[in-house]
Amino acid sequence: MEGRKAAYDAARRLVQAVLVLFALLVAVPAAAADRLVLAFGDSLTAGYGLSAAQAFPVRLEAALRRAGMAVRVRNAGVSGDTTAAGRARLAWVLRSLKGNPDLVIVELGANDMLRGLDPGETRANLDAILAELRRRRIPVLLAGMRAAPNLGRSYAARFEPIFPELARKHGVRLYPFFLAGVAGQKPLLQADGMHPNARGVDLIVGRIAPQVIALLR
Repeated sequence: MEGRKAAYDAARRLVQAVLVLFALLVAVPAAAADRLVLAFGDSLTAGYGLSAAQAFPVRLEAALRRAGMAVRVRNAGVSGDTTAAGRARLAWVLRSLKGNPDLVIVELGANDMLRGLDPGETRANLDAILAELRRRRIPVLLAGMRAAPNLGRSYAARFEPIFPELARKHGVRLYPFFLAGVAGQKPLLQADGMHPNARGVDLIVGRIAPQVIALLR
């Protein structure tokens, strides 16, 4: 059963990745003046359990446009992705674009943590992702994640510093905790207690948008 479940999960993530690539390829070209933000992450980016219109990239784009910015936000989130899966598909996703994005929001690590994966592996994968974006001279906003309390203090002490330390190493801006203000708040979460509902997404967008705007100016 474990083998079948692993195979099913891998196949599901592959299908989602293909759908993400297809969406990137068929998107209607926008005006040349539009800036491009790539939201590269897992289910928190993909909009798990929400309608397409409620997903983080769509809501962020709307917020940026209300702020007077000509910006498109592409959804490159794949539910279930670990940092390893994100690392494996990064080049593929970037190749699907017409050119380098003006900003990449890297939001990965939650699934590593939920599966109790070795934080050393998480660090190595994120390090490689940030190094590749740096090599391409693409600005980055790195979204941090916190460890669930049930994993213990030892795990948290190895996992949580990954994000600020890599942000300093690569000279990128850090948004310390993607779910800040939402985690643990039942009215802002879906029934699973982990993923934000539409209200939760709007709160996240309201908090992160100023940093996105600052990086695009």
